[in-house]
Amino acid sequence: MSRFVSSLRARLIAAATGSIIIAVALFGAAAVVLVGRELHSSLDGALRQRAQEVALLSVSAPALLTGPGALESPVSGRQIVVEVLDGHGRIIARSQALGAELLPFGALARGAIERGVTGFGDVTLSGRPFRLYAAPIANVGPAAGGAVLVASDESDIADTVRHMIALLIVSGLAAGALAAVAAAALTRRGLRPLRGLADAAEEIERTGDPSRRLPASSARDEIGGLTGVLNRMLGGLERSRAGERRFLADASHELRTPVTTLRGNVEYAVRHGADPEILAELERDATRLARLVDDLLVLERAAEAGSRAALVELDAVARDAAAVSDRVVVGPLSPVAIRGDEHALGRAVANLVENGLVHGPPGGTVTVTVEVRSGRARLRVSDEGSGPDPADHDHLFERFWRGRTAGEQPGSGLGLAIVAAIVERHGGQVTVAGATFTIELPDAMKVATPQLRASL
Repeated sequence: MSRFVSSLRARLIAAATGSIIIAVALFGAAAVVLVGRELHSSLDGALRQRAQEVALLSVSAPALLTGPGALESPVSGRQIVVEVLDGHGRIIARSQALGAELLPFGALARGAIERGVTGFGDVTLSGRPFRLYAAPIANVGPAAGGAVLVASDESDIADTVRHMIALLIVSGLAAGALAAVAAAALTRRGLRPLRGLADAAEEIERTGDPSRRLPASSARDEIGGLTGVLNRMLGGLERSRAGERRFLADASHELRTPVTTLRGNVEYAVRHGADPEILAELERDATRLARLVDDLLVLERAAEAGSRAALVELDAVARDAAAVSDRVVVGPLSPVAIRGDEHALGRAVANLVENGLVHGPPGGTVTVTVEVRSGRARLRVSDEGSGPDPADHDHLFERFWRGRTAGEQPGSGLGLAIVAAIVERHGGQVTVAGATFTIELPDAMKVATPQLRASL
């Protein structure tokens, strides 16, 4: 569990750090693209502006083009070099900053002279990148029908973008490191309760003591909810273990009585011989012991087995249970079927019938009825007595529990527990009101005719 907590902490730190680095990387990429576009757009605007000024000057005052420094005026703080060409592509004027270099006479210049179109392009001068713009000149003056070429070094833009990329990389790494430190501190603090749960769970696993509980958390968060669920689970395990111990103790106690009686009768028979009376006693002891063992097996199977998916006709089950004694009568029996285990349901109904015969008035009758309402089947078994004491209702379906009035009546206290286990396995419930026990089962299908019943 501690390794799990450590691994979870590492994954959270990695996720936080990775998220920050990815976010910075995406932001940086977008910023580099936007800044680069903005710088190039600003440069193109400056070139366009300078070309317009020179073209206007060539028309309005062509003599000024050849004046010293006339073409050296910077635009927007940027040094721009200029060449003025006539209609034949000959140079009329040029910036002194060009020195011995010439702006390339290519497709942009020919397009401005021949077709009167403007355009931008990228060229290289003295090994440095330049942005070039060509614009036509009106048919006036010595440069009539020519073109003006303007260019500016764009190395500074590339340097700015490179510096920005380097800054963003450093910032991203720093932000990732800070995120890792912050995530480590926060996860250490946030997972401290989970580590406490892990340590407490390991101690419970080591001792095997389900009575111990995990440390409760006062915070109403996911860890507090998990703590509550695990403590309730431990409580259920504790109750289950206590139930198993109680069951073993009760089973041992119940088995001890018939086994002791059987041994005593056998010893008597060994010493004094077997007569009809002692043989009858041995038979009763063996029957009681066999019945008790059978009930224990049925109860255990009822608690563990899954419900079979066979159609069971409850009215037929009721008739079979009523056939055990002429004191059992059937009342209204609605034709109804459910999916389940026919043998187990028959055992449950038989136990209720036997309970009515044993605990009802001597010679009294037991009535069995079946009905269906709102998709739920109700099978009722009633005797003519007053029923169990209402104060005992909470204990009726407990294992080995016998009422205060049971006296010497036969039984081991497992019959009603078997009923409850079988009914619960079928998704239903068993209740008692007066002398009437009711089994209620879901998903009942009412069968209207014998023919339809046969088709099911």
